Amino acid sequence: MNFIDVFNGDADGICALHQLRLVDPIEAELITGPKRDISLLGRAKAIAGDRITVLDIALSKNHEALSRLLEIGAHVRYFDHHQPGDIPSHPNFEPHIDTDANTCTSLLVNQALQGKQLIWAVTAAFGDNLADAARQAAAPLNLSDDQLVQLKSLGECLNYNGYGETLDDLFYDPADLYQQLQPYVDPFAFIVESPVYPILKTGYQDDMARALAVNATEMRVAGRIFMLPAEKWARRISGVLGNQLAVDSPVQAHAVLTAKPEGGYVVSVRAPLEAKSGADVLCSQFETGGGRKGAAGINHLPESEVDRFITAFYAVFTRS
Repeated sequence: MNFIDVFNGDADGICALHQLRLVDPIEAELITGPKRDISLLGRAKAIAGDRITVLDIALSKNHEALSRLLEIGAHVRYFDHHQPGDIPSHPNFEPHIDTDANTCTSLLVNQALQGKQLIWAVTAAFGDNLADAARQAAAPLNLSDDQLVQLKSLGECLNYNGYGETLDDLFYDPADLYQQLQPYVDPFAFIVESPVYPILKTGYQDDMARALAVNATEMRVAGRIFMLPAEKWARRISGVLGNQLAVDSPVQAHAVLTAKPEGGYVVSVRAPLEAKSGADVLCSQFETGGGRKGAAGINHLPESEVDRFITAFYAVFTRS
């Protein structure tokens, strides 16, 4: 019997896996990639009896691969908070799926583990821009305000590392970043001792400063749209910029369109934090779009579709 761990390369996917393996340490094949590489389950080569854990990738984008794995006799445990489409019923399938706008995959894992590694779920929730949910979840830990600030920064930095068109855009391959975390039960020890955190924090601060100097392309009461150039720093910051913009103006929706070198755009959408709905509705109108209620994206938006996107953006968020 073999073990395979399939996980999103952002803070939520990495921290979800870290929680599980701190409680149940096993040697497993790791399958991951940049945050937007979500069709990961198709890379799992399994045989009957193998056990596969899937974390923070949309079932709707991996349904065919899941069906194939179940048919050959593999066992699949699936934690996620994105829109799943049809959830199959199968004796070898164990779904933990909740699309509530105030949860994330790491919080779902925390429930399954009965709080045994709660501090890492809090870190992930901060990274997923769920600050209120993170603070609420952290209550049993009795952390100081300074400690919560540190976890927020760590979550944001882990999340920041996941964004990019290819692994070459990232500071660390998400599999390597997870392995850097593995020895640490205590995130505060990781912050102090690991060389990874200061590198990510400096990169985050530098890229964010560049991004915040860019003016909005479209600005209306319902929301703002920003367009970033086809450069590595822009691809790295695109998603976390959306999170920061949402925090800065919680009554507005935000979209960040980052130009791709070969043409077209990668799109990150954040619903207003005060509503946390509509992002998935908007992005699902486009061929490569998907996500969750509060945050969603489009992997490739052709230039010819930009005007339609802008119209749809304001139609969705003006209604909401």
